[in-house]
Amino acid sequence: MNMHVDPIDQARRIVREQFPDALVAVLGGSTALGRATASSDLDIVVLVGDDGETCRETLRFEGRVVELFIHTRAGLAELFAVDLAARRPVLQVIYATGLVLLDRDGGAARVRALAEADLRQGPPALDADTVETKRYGLTDALDDLGDATDPVERVAVAGVVLAGAADLLFDHHRAWTGVGKWLPRRLLEADGTLGAALLDGHLRLCATGDPQALTGAASAVLDLAGGPLREGYRRLWRSTADRR
Repeated sequence: MNMHVDPIDQARRIVREQFPDALVAVLGGSTALGRATASSDLDIVVLVGDDGETCRETLRFEGRVVELFIHTRAGLAELFAVDLAARRPVLQVIYATGLVLLDRDGGAARVRALAEADLRQGPPALDADTVETKRYGLTDALDDLGDATDPVERVAVAGVVLAGAADLLFDHHRAWTGVGKWLPRRLLEADGTLGAALLDGHLRLCATGDPQALTGAASAVLDLAGGPLREGYRRLWRSTADRR
């Protein structure tokens, strides 16, 4: 890869060459924020006409990996709804904060307004049964962490504790969730104190094997959600047919 090639110029070229009839194209991610490295990929959303298709595609362009999120207007509405339900605003963030590469009819501003409205509203709260199930799962994982003597098992269980506590903390604050590198970023945005305590505790356990800090932080989150849950937890099984 040529490190002297401007990634924003690359993004404009791929839109021009691959989507000559696109209505809107927006570049997101680290490149749009000016934090791209030589190996950073390009995250591009592309709004196409109603006769187009909604899909996700990964390709390599001029040596750089490109993640394309292609959609019609109807497809975009469905994808925004999916992101809301998942509590992970992937497309909303790109449209709200990204760099406009193409805008044929002012559609970029309209979509950005919709994305910003979703982000202001925040994710839907988890229903009471889901919160109870997550409390039960985190309680069980904390018990396992306390019992773990094998260092590999301890690290594996610590990941479950971190994820479970993060889910409950996000819900407590009605905050957006994240995975991978976005998990710590979202945690710190949601709660600078408890989020940092969870991350620091997990890092300390991985580095030293000491679970105390992670256990304390996760227990504090659990208390916010109603406390530990063991005996008394009960769920009726619903078949796949019943869920339709």
